[in-house]
Amino acid sequence: MFLEDSAVLSNVNIGGGKYLLKIASQTAIKAAKAGQFFMIKCKSEYFTLRRPISLHYANTKTNILEFYYEVKGKGTKDLSSFEFGDKIEIHGPLGNGFSTNIVGKEILVVGGGMGIAPMKQLISILKGTNKITFVAGGRDFSAIKILESFDLEGISTFVTTDDGSIGLRGSVVSKVSSLLEEKKYDSIYVCGPHVIMDIIGKLAIEKNIFCEVSLESRMACGVKACVGCSILTTYGMKKVCHDGPVFDATSVINVRPIENTTACEISFPDNEEKKEQENKEEKNKEEKNKEQKIDNKKLEKKKIEKKKTDKKKKGVK
Repeated sequence: MFLEDSAVLSNVNIGGGKYLLKIASQTAIKAAKAGQFFMIKCKSEYFTLRRPISLHYANTKTNILEFYYEVKGKGTKDLSSFEFGDKIEIHGPLGNGFSTNIVGKEILVVGGGMGIAPMKQLISILKGTNKITFVAGGRDFSAIKILESFDLEGISTFVTTDDGSIGLRGSVVSKVSSLLEEKKYDSIYVCGPHVIMDIIGKLAIEKNIFCEVSLESRMACGVKACVGCSILTTYGMKKVCHDGPVFDATSVINVRPIENTTACEISFPDNEEKKEQENKEEKNKEEKNKEQKIDNKKLEKKKIEKKKTDKKKKGVK
C-alpha cells in the first residue's frame, strides 16, 4: 500500500449524483488490482476519516487512476467538490481483489448499481485470455451511463434497468438466472446490493460454479486496525477491509449486513432471535416495575388512611 499525494485530473458528474474521478498516480497505480479499494482523503479538513472508494480502473499507460462513486453523504459530497489541479491524498491499494490468474475460461461478470464500479478493471484484465459475459444493471439509465467508458469490444454484454429505460426491464438476477440455464460458466464475479450477491452466490453454489463476491461495508481505518467492518464467515470473524472486500461466495453467503449509523453492524439470524428475546424480557421487566409502583402507591395510600383512622380514634385532630 502507498500513501500518495496526487493531483486531480477531472471529477465529472455523469448523472444521478454519480461521479467519475480521475487522479494522476506514479506509485500506487503500479500495485492496483481489480477489486481493491483506496482510502481517499476529503477536501475539507472537517472530515478526519478518509472515504473508502473502489478502484474503477487503473490505466498504467497514462498513470491515471479512476474512481466511480455516488454522493450518499457529507463525505462523498465533499469528494465531489474536487476540481482539476487540486491536490488529493490517497491511501492504497487496499484489501484483497478478485482472482484474475485464469486463462481460457467462460466467465460471468455481474455488476448491480454501484457494483458496476470495480468491473471495468476486472474486465480489462480478464478479456484478453478468457471469454466474458457481462451483465450490468441499475435503477435507470443514469445508473448504467458509466458503461460508456468501458471497453466492451468482444464482450457479450446485457443491460437491465428497474424502470426499463434502457435494456431489459428488471434486475440482473433474472438475466443471470436465464444465462446459467443456457450455458456452463467456470467462474462468476459479482458486486452489487447484498440481496443480489446473496441470490447469485446461492445459484453458483447450487451449480458448483466458483464465485467471488465483493462486499461493501462502512470502514473507519481501511487497514484492519479497528473492528468496524468485521463480519462472520465460515472461517470465523474476518475484516472486509483486509480479508476482503472480495470473498469466496461459499464463505459469506449467509452474512447479512444491515444499514445503520454506526461504523458497521452486522445482523445474523441467531442474533436477531436473541435480540427479540431480550426485547421481550425488557418489556416484561418494565411492566413488572410499573405494577410494583402501582402496588407501592396503593400500600402508601392505605398507610396514610390508617394513620388518619388511628388519630380519629385517639381523638386527635
